[in-house]
Amino acid sequence: MKPRELIATAAVPGGEELRLFRREDDFMIVLGGNELMSSRMNGSERALAVLTCARLGNRTTAHILVGGYGMGFTLRAALEVLPLKAFVTVAELVPEIIAWARGPMAEVTAGCLADPRVDIVERDVAALIGSARDAYDAILLDVDNGPNGLSRGANDQLYSSAGLASARAALKPGGVLAIWSASADAAFKRKLSRSGFTVDEIEVRARPNSKGPRHTIWFAERL
Repeated sequence: MKPRELIATAAVPGGEELRLFRREDDFMIVLGGNELMSSRMNGSERALAVLTCARLGNRTTAHILVGGYGMGFTLRAALEVLPLKAFVTVAELVPEIIAWARGPMAEVTAGCLADPRVDIVERDVAALIGSARDAYDAILLDVDNGPNGLSRGANDQLYSSAGLASARAALKPGGVLAIWSASADAAFKRKLSRSGFTVDEIEVRARPNSKGPRHTIWFAERL
């Protein structure tokens, strides 16, 4: 196997440095000794979008907020199933992530950033959620490693009781808050229920071929 090649680095505001690696056709984003994401393992990121959109039913003009962009697999999967009149806002805190998507990872991006249904906002998704009321049909959070973050301490606010209350207020009635996590967390599931949501928890595989590590997605519907 060829060694991986360091392509670029980026500072996470209030956190550590991200490093982008490439090995042949595969890309990896690494934080310290942890591989945060890989272009080989996108099954659960795609499931986050596809299963959320299925829960929205026939909302032809749905407005979805995605935080953050990552490698774009959640965004691409959403665009594949959403109606032409739907709209997706993507909040990405680290500008270099978007630059990488348009540069060395352009083949992986596959033009999704140019889709007219997409608006890229280089801002903390927590700020967008906090300033919104009854605005989104769905909020998809693939931030850090889930409720137990790695890259940035401030991410924890998204998963606090106050953060979940803000997310609930930002959703339209019947809207869905979908949260990706590297692992299950029974205490967090209970917190979602206490925050005014009905909660469905599923386990998905990291790889598109239904293999690889098991990840968790919570689908929390606003009551």
